[in-house]
Amino acid sequence: MSQPVSSPPPTSSHLEQVVTKKRELSWQVASNLFISFKYAWCGISYAFQTQRNFRIHVVICVLTLVMSFFLHLKAVEIAVIGITSGLVLALELLNTAIESVVDLTVKQTYHELAKIAKDCAAGAVLVSALVAILVAGMLLCPPLLALILSTF
Repeated sequence: MSQPVSSPPPTSSHLEQVVTKKRELSWQVASNLFISFKYAWCGISYAFQTQRNFRIHVVICVLTLVMSFFLHLKAVEIAVIGITSGLVLALELLNTAIESVVDLTVKQTYHELAKIAKDCAAGAVLVSALVAILVAGMLLCPPLLALILSTF
């Protein structure tokens, strides 16, 4: 049997050439932090304009935070509601990104792995939304009930 021929490990200058070459073929990186924020805002704007569920989550997030302030919840309770709501919004953005990449990859064809990727991403949003509802319910319901009962 012959021994497989192994090549020497790449040198750092070789790696730099490969990375530089690939960088030339990729999209330009944001030149400064402001541009990075602009791109991020474009993603949020896109999701808000095109994704019904993202708009629903934003409205519910705003309502729960307004209700939290109205009911004079403690700062830590408002923070917990904000974190869980923010997680839902972040996962909805990731879901949109995953769906876009999958659609780009499979075009107009059906593929079982594409379905799995999209379903799992949507499932992640659903799990986070259910947790957010549970958290908001546990924190908002007691003071809301107290307020309602005090008016009678």
